Amino acid sequence: MISWHRAAMISAFFFSTCFLVGYLTYHAQFGSQKFSGTGLARQIYFSILIPHSILAVVMLPMIFLTFKRALAGDHIRHRAIARWTLPVWLFVSVTGVVIYLMLY
Repeated sequence: MISWHRAAMISAFFFSTCFLVGYLTYHAQFGSQKFSGTGLARQIYFSILIPHSILAVVMLPMIFLTFKRALAGDHIRHRAIARWTLPVWLFVSVTGVVIYLMLY
């Protein structure tokens, strides 16, 4: 079970890193898409975008610390932070897709 968990988390880390590199590269070259919605749609969009952006920055050190503790075999402290890292990571992932769908 631990080996499956390790493989799944390393895969998630790898693909998230690939996405982040691609995302940053794309936006460095082409800029950002402006949201064209108005009224309630605009309010909803920004109410999703703002926590998404803040938590995307906050989660990076959390992810590295979670991985460091896991690789060091410090499983008690790993679990303590992973309980926070996973929901933040999932929130950022899901809201990123929602933001994309709202933009395009």
